[in-house]
Amino acid sequence: MSLSSFLNFGYIAASKIDKMFSKENYTWMLFGLVIIAIGMFLMSGGKSNNDPAVFDKDAVYSTTRITIAPILILAGLVIEMVAIFRKPKDKATS
Repeated sequence: MSLSSFLNFGYIAASKIDKMFSKENYTWMLFGLVIIAIGMFLMSGGKSNNDPAVFDKDAVYSTTRITIAPILILAGLVIEMVAIFRKPKDKATS
């Protein structure tokens, strides 16, 4: 078996394999990761106080940190699941 026939066979076999994800799937995955990153950033928050010995309840238990950020993270995870399980559209039908 020559090298050129081996390479041609590999090319034919590789061209018949369908991609697992389409560009649309990767776009949705990137969007989900951005939403998760925003949620993590909001959850981290800013500094709660200048003195570390003083506990600032309003800064630690703010609505952004305990409600909005976890909702964004869960929404990002749902978007990731949809992006993974979404079937790519056929090129012939679009």
